[in-house]
Amino acid sequence: MIAAGSTGSIPATAELLKTIAFLPRGAVVLPGFDLAMDAATRSALGNEIGDPTIFGHPQFGMVKLLGYMGATVADVVALGAVAAPLASRAAIIADALSPAALTDLWPDRRGGLSESTIAAAFANVAFIEAANERDEALAIAIALREAIENPAHDAALVTPDRGLARRVAAELLRFGVVADDSGGTPFAATPPGSLVAGLLTAAFRPGDPVTVLSVLKHPLLCAGFARAEARHAAETFELVALRGGSGRPDIAALPELLAERLAAAETAGRPPLWVGRLSSDDLAAAATLARAVHTRVAPLAELRNAAKIDLRLLARSLGVALETLAAGPDGSLSRLYGGESGEALAELLRNLIASETEIDFDPAEAPDVIGALCSSLTVKPKAAASRRVFLWGAPEARLQSVDTLVMGGLNEGVWPRQPEPGQFLSRMMKAELALDPPERQIGQSAHDFVMAAGAPRLVLTRSARAGDAPAVASRWLERLFAYLGANAMAPLRACGGRYLALAAALDDSPRRDFAPRPQPSPPLALRPKRFTVTEVETLRRDPYAVYARRVLGLHRLEPLARDPGAAERGTLLHDILAGFVEAEIDPAAPDALAQLMAVGRAAFDAMALPRDVEVAWWPRFVRTARNIIAWDRERNVARRCAEEAATPALVGSTGVSLSGRADRIDIHSDGSAEILDFKTGSTPSKKQAHTLIAPQLALEAALLARGAFSGIGPRRPVELAHVRLRADGAVEQESILSAGGGKERSEKSAVALGEEAWARLTELLDWFAVESNGYRSRVLPLRERDVEGDYDHLARVLEWSAGGDEPGGEADPS
Repeated sequence: MIAAGSTGSIPATAELLKTIAFLPRGAVVLPGFDLAMDAATRSALGNEIGDPTIFGHPQFGMVKLLGYMGATVADVVALGAVAAPLASRAAIIADALSPAALTDLWPDRRGGLSESTIAAAFANVAFIEAANERDEALAIAIALREAIENPAHDAALVTPDRGLARRVAAELLRFGVVADDSGGTPFAATPPGSLVAGLLTAAFRPGDPVTVLSVLKHPLLCAGFARAEARHAAETFELVALRGGSGRPDIAALPELLAERLAAAETAGRPPLWVGRLSSDDLAAAATLARAVHTRVAPLAELRNAAKIDLRLLARSLGVALETLAAGPDGSLSRLYGGESGEALAELLRNLIASETEIDFDPAEAPDVIGALCSSLTVKPKAAASRRVFLWGAPEARLQSVDTLVMGGLNEGVWPRQPEPGQFLSRMMKAELALDPPERQIGQSAHDFVMAAGAPRLVLTRSARAGDAPAVASRWLERLFAYLGANAMAPLRACGGRYLALAAALDDSPRRDFAPRPQPSPPLALRPKRFTVTEVETLRRDPYAVYARRVLGLHRLEPLARDPGAAERGTLLHDILAGFVEAEIDPAAPDALAQLMAVGRAAFDAMALPRDVEVAWWPRFVRTARNIIAWDRERNVARRCAEEAATPALVGSTGVSLSGRADRIDIHSDGSAEILDFKTGSTPSKKQAHTLIAPQLALEAALLARGAFSGIGPRRPVELAHVRLRADGAVEQESILSAGGGKERSEKSAVALGEEAWARLTELLDWFAVESNGYRSRVLPLRERDVEGDYDHLARVLEWSAGGDEPGGEADPS
């Protein structure tokens, strides 16, 4: 009987090895045992109490196992001879990793080695120190690809960093090499695994549109359709039912959601963008898909109403749902169960259904339960992988050899990993139980490092940065470099530098200039002839956005449905305050607050907020309502007008008109008027409105003076103000007619501010009436570093702003 490959780090394993070693025909093969170890080192490794650092030595486990078996070095026999250069390399690495107490012997030991011996030992060793993880992965891929240029050679990467292994596998695909990855792919990252996770989350934790969409657009979902038809129907459903507004979609109620959105689009004052762009056939296909998914998912989703569910029942229901969702028009399940990942799914379902373990759990825990059961499941390709290029972890590399071995990720925290003390036993408790401390894990990793370093051709790699932070080289590299010295390391770095140079050359391309800042100049006939007061600020700040939306007809894709937020709360409060005024309720009346609360209650009910959102918003509205009544009672006005619309008024001689809508206009007994704009946010600021960077209120004043508000007639504006509705319920009226303080203070009348805004708008429209003047991107951005505008990507803002603006550009047209 022969036991090979174990270091006996587990006490039970050590006992088994001891028994086998003393059988009449038994033998134990000790991997990487250092027969050339000197007596001083062996003695130091036996003094674990006096020097705890020896637990991290690569030979500590071997020496401890030998002592446990009652054997001596004389009982160990070498099974084969090692070539002289490799033997020298092993001896040098052993010296470099000697116990800390013996490092003072380095000068004598290093002095006994000739430069030719060191050169021969590391003749086939390269050291790659890349700037980042991406460069490291590409250099490794090049080294592996170069190694298999010889048809008789094979190569492998050894690393405990799965992220690096995946990067290298991806880079190897550039050369048409599919590496044999011993780590495989986590089942959750495969198409069947992602469908399982998405379906369970959508069924048992409804409300997230992203999860619903991940199921509808999953590459395995057909639900009786051809795959291309299912995808198109899912995209239509997304546009109609899952984008825009607020809501919590339920995958078990998709037909109802679609019908609700279609009905809302028919009665909307401003129809959604998809209206007129989707055909009746598109909508019919989306409805058919919604019914098909509902029918197939409903039995699984019904389990969420149970008090407890059984694992086997869940597995059966999940299997049925998966099969019916994945079946195409012919009923075939080859796409679901085909390939290694499909086989893994089938095996998982079989095991769960056949399980005799009684496990009951809350339905909401179903995604977590199945996720935990899948967490250790990996899928390893059985075909198409190269039999000459391998990606190994340290355990797989212990008993295998290749012609070229790359040791990647040699940074602290990766190789070796930080020791984990465990959750149940402290260091002192482990010591009392004669258990090894956490540093024993470092010793095991060091043993793997030394074993791998004996490859005929060796490449050591690390990256100077890990993620977004600097990385520290592995302690083993640091010791080896310190032992060898800079002169001996120079050839290793030069060899590694060649791989880095090849990696840089691989992605090298001719230098291209940055894209210039766009400034399209469409014909005058195509330019917009009508603006609203809210669009003028955009025209001044970012003319390109106006060009993209009004000339090209490009509109932002609505965001996915979400819980009501600040925008919806602002709209709700505006509607309530408008309804209060339109109902002609006198704020001085004794029951004014009660009537405002009634208007608010009706608006809340119409909006049908989720319960958890309403319980947060309603108390805030109650506080705001009290302050609104108190604020409004102090205002001595003859007439209140809400949501007044201005008819288009021509601006200058360009033929362009301006329209708008005012939140509220209050008319005094002398005929003058105040224009009020209710704000639930902090923008625009008082200064921005006063300086006409945000000219909405001032332009409304100009329209009022010109009689554009036909329901009111020409009026002289005397006040322009924002009414801030604070989160704590406070109501603050903020006039924009003055701004600044001290010498910087500026005061203007409402009429003057309105006329100034009108004059500036006239000048701006005149500028755009010249065909050679274009719609430039980001003339006056709200925030310099904010590039999240709807059309900033189309304008390639990140590119031209990184390269600096071109000289001689147009001046700010405003």
